[in-house]
Amino acid sequence: MSQTPRRITATIDEVVERVRAMIVPGRRRVLAIVGSPGAGKSTLCEAIERGLGDQVVVAGMDGFHLDNPILLSRGRREDKGAPDTFDVDGYLAMLRRLVAAEEAITYAPRFDREIETSIGSAIAVPRDVPLVVTEGTYLLQPTGGWELVKDLVDEVWFLDLPTDVRQGRLLDRRLGHGDDEEHARDWVLRVDQATADRVDATKDRADLIVTILD
Repeated sequence: MSQTPRRITATIDEVVERVRAMIVPGRRRVLAIVGSPGAGKSTLCEAIERGLGDQVVVAGMDGFHLDNPILLSRGRREDKGAPDTFDVDGYLAMLRRLVAAEEAITYAPRFDREIETSIGSAIAVPRDVPLVVTEGTYLLQPTGGWELVKDLVDEVWFLDLPTDVRQGRLLDRRLGHGDDEEHARDWVLRVDQATADRVDATKDRADLIVTILD
């Protein structure tokens, strides 16, 4: 029987210190951070990297986006970002390698948002790094292979944020990238919210639900 996840409200600095407390010298630990689009996953990961320095490496799910030509051949280009538009098996294989920490350096891909494609072997994870953070939207999904993630990591934290705040961030982000307001608003309310609904439905599978105070 699954337990109800703990809930905390904290500043971003307090969350970073909570991440630091996970580090066990001489042992590899993996923390998964999950959240809907606009929940602040990237912002938190950047703060963790600044705060923990060479004690942590972030290797996310986004590096396993299927490339655009593959999605086009499957008629799925307009659905890029859906759970089945990722190389789930490849992501799981990376997690297993990161958990085992048997290689001198494990290399992970990185998704480049400027060119909308993944770059292989762009993230180096040395064996002696004690903590790896992996982040993404679907790491708590109960099907499609994603259900295996939870058993491969030490903890899964879900970033929870009020819908209006999260949508406001997404709208500002799209407008900042040159999108026109009508298209940006439609995308946030239709596409991003559909993803958010799917992701929010998985929060009770997390170990910890975190609301970060601005």
